[in-house]
Amino acid sequence: MTDAETMPDWEKRFRAPRVGLPDWAEDASDRALFVSNATGTYELYAWDRSTGTQRQATDRPNGTTDGTLSPDGEWIWWFSDTDGDEFGVWMRQPFSGGADEPATPGLAPSYPAGLALGRDGTAVVGRSTDEDGSTIHVAVPGAEPVEIYRHEESAGVGDLSHDGTLIAIEHTEHGDAMHSALRVVDLAGATVAELDDSKGGSKELGLEVLGFAPIPGDARLLVGHQRRGRWEPMVWDVSTGEELELAIDLPGDVSAEWYPDGSALLVEHGFEARSELWRYDLASRLMERVATPAGTVSGATARPDGTVEYLWSSAAQPSAVRSTTGRSVLDPPGLKAPASVPVEDAWVEGPGGRIHALVQRPTGAEGPYPTVFEIHGGPTWHDSDAFAATPAAWLDHGFAVVRVNYRGSTGYGREWTDALKHRVGLIELEDIAAVREWAVAAGIADPARLVLSGGSWGGYLTLLGLGTEPRAWAVGLAAVPVADYVAAYHDEMEALKALDRTLFGGTPEEVPERFAASSPLSYVDEVRAPVHIAAGLNDPRCPIRQIDNYVARLAERGAVHEVYRYDAGHGSLVVEERIKQVAMEIDFVRRHLPTP
Repeated sequence: MTDAETMPDWEKRFRAPRVGLPDWAEDASDRALFVSNATGTYELYAWDRSTGTQRQATDRPNGTTDGTLSPDGEWIWWFSDTDGDEFGVWMRQPFSGGADEPATPGLAPSYPAGLALGRDGTAVVGRSTDEDGSTIHVAVPGAEPVEIYRHEESAGVGDLSHDGTLIAIEHTEHGDAMHSALRVVDLAGATVAELDDSKGGSKELGLEVLGFAPIPGDARLLVGHQRRGRWEPMVWDVSTGEELELAIDLPGDVSAEWYPDGSALLVEHGFEARSELWRYDLASRLMERVATPAGTVSGATARPDGTVEYLWSSAAQPSAVRSTTGRSVLDPPGLKAPASVPVEDAWVEGPGGRIHALVQRPTGAEGPYPTVFEIHGGPTWHDSDAFAATPAAWLDHGFAVVRVNYRGSTGYGREWTDALKHRVGLIELEDIAAVREWAVAAGIADPARLVLSGGSWGGYLTLLGLGTEPRAWAVGLAAVPVADYVAAYHDEMEALKALDRTLFGGTPEEVPERFAASSPLSYVDEVRAPVHIAAGLNDPRCPIRQIDNYVARLAERGAVHEVYRYDAGHGSLVVEERIKQVAMEIDFVRRHLPTP
């Protein structure tokens, strides 16, 4: 028998080659760049669509996913960090192959804060460091990069106009890292226009850059705003100040990008954990549905011929890059990922309003089931009806899976997303507790065999939940978590410090009681459930020292725990490493979960 025949389905879902949505060069649409795990590590691939030729462009031990093409398609730009630490420099290589070279000589390593490439070779590079805060530099071919922007708060490059004369910047100079303002400057950094819905930080309304019009000399900027309580697009003419609010009357969040000729917008509409596409004609202001199956569109792009390509999946069906032509755009050869189980929607009354949860039950068994509450990260993110290998693995092993879009999640309006301020972590756990009680009462979850699990912010909520509700959970699984919030604040990358100051209303020295109330370390002595922790040694988001502090306290108590440290950053891009970690978690739960 072959390895594929004996390999369990859960492992096949990780190993099966998958591809991301191809990014094509603006002025050379047959040249594309995409991400794939075909070699067992997620790397960038160049694809000449005119010949069908594909080649692997990057090859690094811990993978590469951050890259783009120059407008003429001649260069691949990619970000080079060290083993997932997210701190590095931009490199570039010829599209047809060749040696890598520093893309912006003269710029020291930093955390990336946006990149925009011009048609004349100019690059606008956003940087973030603990020492300098946020800086933006203009690099013209043959000259040293010039700094045009600097501020201690978070900021980044949004886009460069088609003619290369205007730069759109997202910034939080007002101190609210969750609600950006916009500034458009020229190449020398002089202000051309400003837009600030937060009114200097006095209102919780944000803006985001969606892109300049793809037309020479056109100063229109597509902008995302929250003026009606959710994300939706508008067109801002930077030269005149005119704002065209599109008032797209769809429930949920709405985003958009330009069609290549600038005549229409490709609208992505997300609502209740699903998404769909529309075409918005700017002249007639009429919308037409772009047909996609029920599920989640994780990315979409309009091609020069008017067709649309999109990355689609559902909880039951693996991801695929599709086209409105009806053809598959990229179909990687080899092993195919097995299907999984569809999700069921649950709406549960909670202390802050109705909570949306996604539920999956294992096939061939009756409830109540041992149940994994798989908590998403972010926190500004949400679980959706999309394919995910880890929940599918738990289902294969006889567990139900419940995912909760708690307060703080995106996709349910601005107030829901912004609700977690000052009582960070505790608000989310109130919603998780409400869904847990519902799942038990509904006969889905066995109250004696509940697993709390998550990565990043989900890992943080796992550790916090094990300490604040020690009798509710039988086992905990925390990957790359915040464990000691004060130490995490002092060690994390500068952009996350800014976010934490917004969430808590200050630094640990300014509001120590809020950090203490929200830190898992404050409750570590109450933890009763066995806990498994996975931590990246190079993680700039949830650094290792603060995890070690928490683990040391567990060890002092003799609490049941296991820790796995791996040589990468905030998660791994290596398939074998991902499989190893999931296998560890399944084994840990099997050993420590009470038998029925």
